[in-house]
Amino acid sequence: MSRVEKLRLCGWMLVFATTFILASSLQLEVTDSRSIVWVLIHVIIGSLFFANIVWHLYLHFGWKSWIQRLRKQKSPVTRWLAVFALFTLISALVALFHWIDTYTHSPVGAIHGKVGFVFIALAIGHTVKRIKFFKFARKS
Repeated sequence: MSRVEKLRLCGWMLVFATTFILASSLQLEVTDSRSIVWVLIHVIIGSLFFANIVWHLYLHFGWKSWIQRLRKQKSPVTRWLAVFALFTLISALVALFHWIDTYTHSPVGAIHGKVGFVFIALAIGHTVKRIKFFKFARKS
């Protein structure tokens, strides 16, 4: 499989992961994160989403110099996407550790939700800007 084919597969996986993480995020917002099962589903989907993001970055940049390469991106949306991804990940870890200890929604979890929604909005914009990439290659 070529690098472009891997990027296209990864991109489609991210589209599906974004859809599912958004749906589970809305479910948690509506129910105030009261259901342990829904929180666990959100954590699992979020973990898969994060792993897919790492694969996406690896396909673009390899294992070295991610921060420097992301800082040099021409698109401010891509740079902000990286910043909000990091904030979302950090707040997710803090909220998860709090939740494991108390099984209750925390202020950090609320912040994580808001930051996460901004991240998802930026990710959708990032994808829409590159929508032509998702179309299958035409046969010559």
